[in-house]
Amino acid sequence: MSNQERIVKLAQLAVKVGVNVNKGQNVVIRTSTETKELAREISKQAYLAGAKRVFTVWSDEYMSKDFLTYASEETLEEIPAYLINQYQYFVDSNACFISISSPIPGLQKDVDPKRSQKAMIASSKAVHFWREHMMGNKSQWTIVSQPNVIWAKQVFPELNEEEAMQKLWDAIFDASRVTVDNDPIAAWAKHNDVLLKHNKVLNNYNFKYLTFKNKLGTDLKVELVKDHIWAGGGEVAANGTYFNPNIPTEESFTMPYKFGTQGRVYSTKPLNYQGKLIDKFWLEFKDGKVVDFAAEKEQATLQSLLDTDEGSRYIGEIALISHDSPISNTNILFLNTLFDENASCHMALGRAYPMNIKDGIGAPIAELEKRGYNNSFNHVDFMFGSEDMTITGVTQDNQEVKVFEKGNFVI
Repeated sequence: MSNQERIVKLAQLAVKVGVNVNKGQNVVIRTSTETKELAREISKQAYLAGAKRVFTVWSDEYMSKDFLTYASEETLEEIPAYLINQYQYFVDSNACFISISSPIPGLQKDVDPKRSQKAMIASSKAVHFWREHMMGNKSQWTIVSQPNVIWAKQVFPELNEEEAMQKLWDAIFDASRVTVDNDPIAAWAKHNDVLLKHNKVLNNYNFKYLTFKNKLGTDLKVELVKDHIWAGGGEVAANGTYFNPNIPTEESFTMPYKFGTQGRVYSTKPLNYQGKLIDKFWLEFKDGKVVDFAAEKEQATLQSLLDTDEGSRYIGEIALISHDSPISNTNILFLNTLFDENASCHMALGRAYPMNIKDGIGAPIAELEKRGYNNSFNHVDFMFGSEDMTITGVTQDNQEVKVFEKGNFVI
């Protein structure tokens, strides 16, 4: 099967399983100029599925770099009204959102992280209503991916450009459960069922906290918020539509108690943040807050991330994934969180998902914060799982349960 035939399958998957577009619903494609092949096919498939109108919001990483490098500081913090109005229209019309990820890792390595931070904060403040809409699952959203030459060459430096592109395409298709002869929609129905059963087991234990240990030095205790909910795979939006936020996904995740993380965690994969690769870093937590940290590469960028706002030094998500899992077993470092987070246990600095706490969807943020919810402009996942990770859960009545042994689920 040619790439084009599999691109059609991936586009259909994004439309019918990712957002599960409703007839007459607006669809917004958020993408970069690196992904026009997949974006065009997604647009076509959305219309075929009954979309009212497809809007495409384009970006370009090179032009974004120029903006962050050369624009005045005043301009960095200026968000034109038409952009705010555009996202307000999307929210008001209950549009669903399909994002296409195609990073160029390291492109912004020479950009002052403080300038990037200023632009990000200004943008987040201006469209905060959209972010709350998305993270509150008010309507459907999903993320898929397409390779670009520079990204492919970084993942497979030993190959020429054509070979690297093909190998990364193949890896993306495989991870997304799009193969030469399968029905991806049927494959995802089975996959969602497996994840649902896994989440049920975790929810039945109702852990008070989890401990994480490995030989790298991770020694961490993560308290979970009361009435937490483990989720992963398919979700139900506030409009009643079943959808899959991430293609691919392998995780079961929930909400930590904001002030309940203690100890040290070591990263096990690089973090691609704002076009820069933060690598070989550790974080020290006390009462939920990062109080110390270090990174061998891009420490200033890590500090910028942590200093974005008060919530960026606390975590909003903890996710469990066996080391023996499909994406991990490829032994490919994708340099893209969409894939790498599904090969490893991870946590997110910043904002939590309301869906991970009982009666959270639709609840006022201020009320969620009283229950231990972390609010932030950021939600940045980083990977810390390893093949020797041991995870122990402690129940509400202080019973210890082995959750992971040698990097894998044992429950």
